[in-house]
Parts: sequence; C-alpha cells; structure tokens
Amino acid sequence: MIFKTSQENLLAGVQIVQNIVSGKSTLPILTNILLEVKGTTLRLNTTDLDIGISCEIPVDIIEEGAITIPAKRFGDIVRELPSGDITISVKKNNQVDIDGRQCRFKLGGLPKDEFPKFPEFKDKEAIQIDQSTLKEMLRLTSFAVSYEESRHVLNGILIEISDNVIRIVATDGRRLAKIEKKLPAAIKKEVAVIIPIKAVQEISRNLRDEGTLSLIVGANQVLFDINDVLIATRIIEGEFPNYNQVIPKPAKNRITMNTQDVLSSIRRANLLSTPDFQAVKFEIFANKLVISKSTPDVGESREVIPVEYDGEEMMVGFNPQLLIDFLKNISDEQVHMEILGTDKPAVMRLQDYLYLALPMRI
Repeated sequence: MIFKTSQENLLAGVQIVQNIVSGKSTLPILTNILLEVKGTTLRLNTTDLDIGISCEIPVDIIEEGAITIPAKRFGDIVRELPSGDITISVKKNNQVDIDGRQCRFKLGGLPKDEFPKFPEFKDKEAIQIDQSTLKEMLRLTSFAVSYEESRHVLNGILIEISDNVIRIVATDGRRLAKIEKKLPAAIKKEVAVIIPIKAVQEISRNLRDEGTLSLIVGANQVLFDINDVLIATRIIEGEFPNYNQVIPKPAKNRITMNTQDVLSSIRRANLLSTPDFQAVKFEIFANKLVISKSTPDVGESREVIPVEYDGEEMMVGFNPQLLIDFLKNISDEQVHMEILGTDKPAVMRLQDYLYLALPMRI
C-alpha cells in the first residue's frame, strides 16, 4: 500500500475518527485506525465495538491496500509533521513508513484481517434530517442523560420518529428534557431507539449548521451519515420510561423572568454549594424572586431578581446545576417557570421544547 496526501487532509481525517479509540482496550486491534486505500480515496475506520466511525479523504494512490496502525501515536505524528505532502507506504512485516517533507517515521502496524467490519445497512429506509435541527435538539437534551451504570436505559437519548415528527427525550431521573421538530418528509415506519451518550457526543461534534444528514435504523444498530462521515452505533436495549406520565399539564400561575439574570444569580449562589449542601432556595413573591444559599461552615448569599408573577407566595429548593444546564443552553431572552409546589417538579416550556426539574429539600 502506497499513497500520497497533504498533512492537512490526513490530519482532518484522523481527527474525525480517533476520538472513540481507547488506549486501554483489551484487544490491541481496537487501539488502531484502519487505513484502506482504493480508487482515489483513503478510508479511515475506528471502532470500540459499540461505536464505529468511518470517513474518506482524497489521496493520490500509487498502490492499493490496507493496514491498521496505532491511532494515538499515528495521530500525534501527523499533527506534528510540517505542512506539505506526506507519503505513507507499507513494507514487509506490516511496517508503516511515514515520509514527511523533512522527516521520516516508521511504525509497526497490524493486518486488517482482525479489524471488525463496519456494519452494513442495506435495503433500509434513510430518514433525512436537517443538520441544524438535530444539532439543536441534541444540545437541548443530551445534558440530561444519566451516567449511572445501574440505569443503562437512561445512559442515552431516546429518538422517536413517526410520520414527519422527530422527538428526542433524555432523563436522569431528576430532570427531563424533551424536544420535537418537523422533518422534511414523512417516514414509512415508526422509529424508537435509545442512542448511547458517547455516540451522541460524536454525532454532535460532526454536525454543521447547514445541510442534511441520513439516519438509517437497523436491527440493533443505527447509522448516521453526516457529510460522508459514517457513525454507526449500537442501540441501548431496554424500555425507556414513559415520560408522558411525569409531565404535568400547563399551570396558570407561572414566573416570567429574564434568562441571563436568573442564570447569573443561580451561578453565584452555586459558588457556596458543597456535595452535602447542594440546594439553592427560591422564594417567590409578587413580581419578585429571591435566590439564596446557606451552607454551614462556608457562607451565605441572597439576591433579589424582578420577575412577573401574581400567584401565591412559595418557597422551594433546587439543585442549581439542573437549572444552570437548562438556562445556559437556551437562546430565549425570557423563560417561563411553572412551580406547582415544594414537592412537585418545576416545568419550563418553550416552543417545541420542555424541561422539567425535580425540587430538593431545603
């Protein structure tokens, strides 16, 4: 195998695929990138057996072939090479020569035979989604995913598609984020899959603000085709909780407040939080919200924010991070918060988007 390309092109390809590679895999082949040259392109593949990423870059091929090479070391070398042309060739005993403009490296590779094959999705319906739409939906939901291994069905986002509507839901048991959008066209078969958070992060990293992507659902895997970057991920098996049961009906009394004002205030109160004393106190009066924090042996804070509210006075505690995560990701200048009681969830409803956070004892 021999091919030529530029340092810039090769580095761009490596950076797309190398994030999922772990340096601690029990299978040495999984710490490698598969380089496969054919026709006029170099295809780069990586996998951790749960997620596979593949992309192509144009190269000048002198001799077709394939080899796997340690991902981190190869990426580090390509990153530090001077800009300009690079020639990569495979010698006997799977030795890989990397020739830059002024320097040369030799690395030991492994044959491609043991490298897991990228999954195929033949004869499956491709669902078209605007990249900007999916990017926004993931940004507004993925932070609510659970990282507790004991609740594996909550370790990812639920994607539901029916007719021409796509819905994404995430929850960690203390909060819930749900958003839905219209698709360019209706689909033939309903979809309901749970995508692991690691795959969600890779998908988000590759999404752009324009163009479309293709989503293809297989038996136990899903493929995202984003600008010819292929991301295949396993589906989390199990039944996602019935989220509709915990969403209350819209309340008449709600607090209308400036998003940045309340976000800044909660962040300041959170400066006094400790693992044992997390709750921030909300005291709600007519057209006034008092946000305070008291932590033994640490200190106290109190701040008054003007709001629009004409309901009954109320006091409730929240984990500040649950509200910070929501407020810092929305672009609305004002937010409406429905607080139904000291032991009931607070609900924030925006267009096509709902966020729910459980209270804490204070």
